[in-house]
Amino acid sequence: MTLRVAVQMDPLESIKIGGDSSFHLMLAAQARGHALWHYDVRTLAYDTSQGAGGRLTAWTSPVTVQKVEGDHFTRGEHRLIDLATDIDVVLMRQDPPFDLGYITGTHLLERLNGTTLVVNDPASVRNAPEKVMVLDYARFMPPTFIARRIEDVRMFHERHPGDLVIKPLHGNGGKAVFRLPADGSNLGALLEMFHNAWPEPFMVQPFLPSVSEGDKRIVLVDGEFAGAINRRPGEGEFRSNLAVGGSAEAATLTAREEEICAAMGPDLKRLGLVFVGIDVIGGEWLTEINVTSPTGIVAIDRFNGTDTGGRIWEAIEARHAAM
Repeated sequence: MTLRVAVQMDPLESIKIGGDSSFHLMLAAQARGHALWHYDVRTLAYDTSQGAGGRLTAWTSPVTVQKVEGDHFTRGEHRLIDLATDIDVVLMRQDPPFDLGYITGTHLLERLNGTTLVVNDPASVRNAPEKVMVLDYARFMPPTFIARRIEDVRMFHERHPGDLVIKPLHGNGGKAVFRLPADGSNLGALLEMFHNAWPEPFMVQPFLPSVSEGDKRIVLVDGEFAGAINRRPGEGEFRSNLAVGGSAEAATLTAREEEICAAMGPDLKRLGLVFVGIDVIGGEWLTEINVTSPTGIVAIDRFNGTDTGGRIWEAIEARHAAM
């Protein structure tokens, strides 16, 4: 089966191919004989002037990719294509922010339902922000508080004395994640910064000392466990994200993590969330469910000798064949 695949992602020129999961997926698709196009979400256009429903288009370029640093892709002629008739699969991989532009893109892609397979399912992505969907599995989470008023945060802190972690509700990559000391001495300044930067509430949780043991990224493919890596914070850091200097190591699952995967796997499959990365601290505390543009499969395959990219494409091919 040869598929025509349009990859909605950030500019290819800017990616670091050594650890980029989107590039890894493109290599895997190409190895399976699929044809690749690349486009920027900002070129999406929807036209109803021809009647009989609308037409969703994007300005795309056919691309070939290769694992050569500095010479990792070749681009063909830039042209307008119809995502319903010219493409079989749209791979939605642009990075957050999860803002109105991102949300609008999911609304437009949702109109391809029944003609072109979009992975992950755009309606489910829209309804499952990383730090919101996870609330459905609160029994596996540390105490968590989502609010905006400083008085409310202080009340939470009284119930959970000690250091806190404060992070934006729609952030990514460990950006703007702060550790608040137990005395709460800079809470006011932190919340002023959050209020000025983001209109939405933010998330507050007790600081988990077990993060020093690692923050595990677990990848599920169509609801099934596919691999994991443990990410340890760098020197002088409490954040373990690889994007902010964390280091990766091979990992297996604890009994608690197996329970978490079993609890959410059927839901992920039903929602069309084919490629998902969940984060678990200290082998027991679920903190995020990443569905917008999950990462980690390059390191997982390097440590385990697996082909997670190929496994993801097997799931996509099966879903396309069943349409």
